[in-house]
Amino acid sequence: MTNTIGEFATAKLLFCIGTNMTEAHPVAATYLKNGVRSGTKLIVVDPRRQELADYAHIFAQLRVGSDIAFLNGVMNVLIAENLYDNRFVEDNCENFDDLVAKVAEYPPSRAARISGVPEKTIIEIARMLGTIKPAMVIYTLGITEHNTGKRNVMSLANLQMLLGNMGVEGGGVNPMRGQNNVQGACDMGALPNMYCGYQRVAVPEISEKFARFWGVDGLSTREGLKIAEMTNGLPAGKVKAFWIFGENLVATEPDIGHISHCLNSAEFLVVQDIFRNETTPYADVILPSAAWCEDDGTFTNTERRVSRVRKIKEAPGEARPNWWIFKEVARRWGYDWPSNSGRDLWDREIAPLCPAFAGITFDRMDAIGGIQWPCPSEDHPGTAVLHRDGRFSRGKGNFQAIDWVPSAEEPDETYPFVLSTGRRLVHYHSRTQTGRAKGLNERMPEERADISIPDAERLGIANGETIRVVSRRGSVKIKANVSKRMPQGMVWMSFHFWETNANRLLSGDTASFDPDTLTPSYKACAVKIEKMA
Repeated sequence: MTNTIGEFATAKLLFCIGTNMTEAHPVAATYLKNGVRSGTKLIVVDPRRQELADYAHIFAQLRVGSDIAFLNGVMNVLIAENLYDNRFVEDNCENFDDLVAKVAEYPPSRAARISGVPEKTIIEIARMLGTIKPAMVIYTLGITEHNTGKRNVMSLANLQMLLGNMGVEGGGVNPMRGQNNVQGACDMGALPNMYCGYQRVAVPEISEKFARFWGVDGLSTREGLKIAEMTNGLPAGKVKAFWIFGENLVATEPDIGHISHCLNSAEFLVVQDIFRNETTPYADVILPSAAWCEDDGTFTNTERRVSRVRKIKEAPGEARPNWWIFKEVARRWGYDWPSNSGRDLWDREIAPLCPAFAGITFDRMDAIGGIQWPCPSEDHPGTAVLHRDGRFSRGKGNFQAIDWVPSAEEPDETYPFVLSTGRRLVHYHSRTQTGRAKGLNERMPEERADISIPDAERLGIANGETIRVVSRRGSVKIKANVSKRMPQGMVWMSFHFWETNANRLLSGDTASFDPDTLTPSYKACAVKIEKMA
């Protein structure tokens, strides 16, 4: 996030697109609700009329995968009616002419035909954004989990730069991360092209800095592999050994049959986790990890706030902290790493190596609480709002001319429905943890497939009736939830329950993924619904 969660409660206008905050981020959503109660205006854009829409002043129900066309239509109106921030664009941005030319191809009438959002609603949203400033953009996986995920995010950046909503409180581009400490994992270098602190491995000077610090002769400047490249490399023999750390890939990757085949092809597979799950049966070796409350360390939340995690109990049996496991494996390979705790790792390695974290220490976090990076020195308070006064890390903000393209798999005569997947409030991910909680299982003992009332009536399906949802990859038998929140032609399911896991139906073909990030298309899959005999 460029801004903070606390600003949700005080912002003038919130523009939420592709985010189901009340279920996926219920704590953060309370700030949004408090803001609306205090006078904050709210625009919600989503294919489903999910609960967040109940609080909205304007709700736009767009077709799955049409975000870019919709956003280009909004920007078309902003430019045509001169509702954008001329001064901010002129002083702080470049390539504006390219943006103007591109969005000119998306008048509200065309954006409406593609997105399904009425032309008058597109104009109404543009005028609200153009007259109530600043506004915060909030998005989640409904934006990123598409074959155009990266371009969807860039379109939102275009919108906020056009409006001059960057570098100010109550503004910015604010992703709600999909899992706990996703931000922290990226911060620590869990990316194929970055060392910790977002320092690029391809830059020789950075590679040399890390090599000197770690006392090694040299480090490769070649970027690593993304998850799909690693898993798809297993059957081909390009990747021979695979170490899965804190990830239930069999349940959470698209096309369960495909990912199972990939893991079966590994010559050697290690799974490191706190519980047995759907992935551990594929492992040659299982390494038991300590859970979050069984060791000292840090988490970084979605607003870049680094906070302390404190040990409250000993890990059971042979479970050990993750850093200890990695260190012991390295020791058996002849490397004696000096750090012996989360404090050591942060204070002696991470902060000294990463300018953005240099002023964050365990002692400071103990004294004052969480600190938002960048924090370049110990007398720096941390940074709540990025890009102050239009100063972007690259210099000037770069407008991108972005075209809408259809989803990789669209409905047809054989598979006339669009399946979109996500999370429910009660459970989390593949239920590795929440599935062990009796109270949560009592509240939600099974998954259901949400379908619209008109579709249910046309197919003769009653609420609670078992149906079969079928894609080109497989099928799932599941009870129907006939819902007024669903548009015609759409099915919505979660992946929480193994037997009815929606990921069985999704495509694992990288041709359907985002070409730049290789993020799977979890939000758009063509399916058909079959009424059971």
